[in-house]
Amino acid sequence: MENMYGIKYSKPEVTLLQESGIGVAETAARTCYDSFANSENEAIKFIEDAMPDATMCEEINDIEESNLLDDLAWTYFHHSILEHANLSFLVRGTSRGVLQEHARHRIQAISVRSTRYTMSSIINAFVASCGDREFFISKILAFDMFVTSDKSYNRLEISAMFDKLSYQQTKVPDFNEIAIAKSSLGFLEEFKNNPDAMFKALESGKKKRNVGDAFKHIITDNVKVDMVVTFNLRSLKNYFTLRDSGAAFFQIRWLAQEMMRVTPTKYLNLIVKKK
Repeated sequence: MENMYGIKYSKPEVTLLQESGIGVAETAARTCYDSFANSENEAIKFIEDAMPDATMCEEINDIEESNLLDDLAWTYFHHSILEHANLSFLVRGTSRGVLQEHARHRIQAISVRSTRYTMSSIINAFVASCGDREFFISKILAFDMFVTSDKSYNRLEISAMFDKLSYQQTKVPDFNEIAIAKSSLGFLEEFKNNPDAMFKALESGKKKRNVGDAFKHIITDNVKVDMVVTFNLRSLKNYFTLRDSGAAFFQIRWLAQEMMRVTPTKYLNLIVKKK
């Protein structure tokens, strides 16, 4: 997809990994008002007289509608009750720029693909290139590591990475020692005239631990990241309100729309105003 600035981007993929259901949120609300007997859901009514067993807890978690939650969400705006419902999403192919935006949403749990531990292939491609820019560019293009899908633009990104690494190589006497595992250093001499063979050998060898500590500065906000994010429903309401908006950064708007698409209706009914 092309944005308003003439650059083509790929959209992220989103899967809903887990949902806690809305029954716990209704249970919390009924606890506040001591009104279990008024629920239209039999599993909630049961709590009026007894503590629920495992079977009843499953029924509570399977509840699809709650009149009380609807009233609290849209009539009384008592949104703290929604914090008892949680959803976790697996996100693939958003950008580091979006990751920065997510950091501003404080009520979420987030685990992100680490550049400290996942940059070995990039560094292996540079070491194997032995100064051949085109070799490096062709290898990195195959990684599909940018949210931009314009090949010419991505070549500029990769070329800039090559320049940064080349500059650092002139400044650090033990560059190869910090770039690849000690057990792989022999490949540099063994395959010095065969970049493809060297790259394959480095890739099949031991991965350098924390290689991103020395080199994570070479990548930009354009790089794809994968992450798992868990929102409580109140925070998700805030997220969708702010990020599914024309004023939002277009990449996070795309992500919010994909997250909304995989969010079950029973949650959307409580947090997204019907048009």
